[in-house]
Amino acid sequence: MGAAEPDLYRDTWVRYLGYANEVGESFRPLVPVAAVWASYGVATAYVTADAIDKGRKAAAAHEHDPGKATRVGVAVADTFVWQSLASVAIPGFTINRLCAASLALLGSLTRWPLPVRKWATTALGLAAIPVIITPIDRTVDFLMDSSLRKLYGTEGEPPSSH
Repeated sequence: MGAAEPDLYRDTWVRYLGYANEVGESFRPLVPVAAVWASYGVATAYVTADAIDKGRKAAAAHEHDPGKATRVGVAVADTFVWQSLASVAIPGFTINRLCAASLALLGSLTRWPLPVRKWATTALGLAAIPVIITPIDRTVDFLMDSSLRKLYGTEGEPPSSH
């Protein structure tokens, strides 16, 4: 047996596009708000592309299955919801609040000039990204396994094409 083909959206550099909004939130103190919103656009495009990809893979894997439409719908919905929560909504909120709190705390606890406080906040936000990823992913897995995935009878990782 050959090795499984790598998933473009989860096993390659493309995966980092899902973190674009966390980077945008980290830079919020330094860039125009339009740049932050653009980072959400990149992350949302990544989420949508991954969901479409999983739907296409499910369609190909279940080509002759009478329940093909249901399997494709589940693959798309599960991937879209999981990625929206784990890659965009929860980490974006987390980094946003972390950076807002750190900027406020640095303002009240230090005499650093505002540009230094903004850069320190950005550095903290960027440093937090790798720390928050796994706990958020596992929490979203648990939430989905405890709710949506019970409705369509699959638990664990988002549906694959196999």
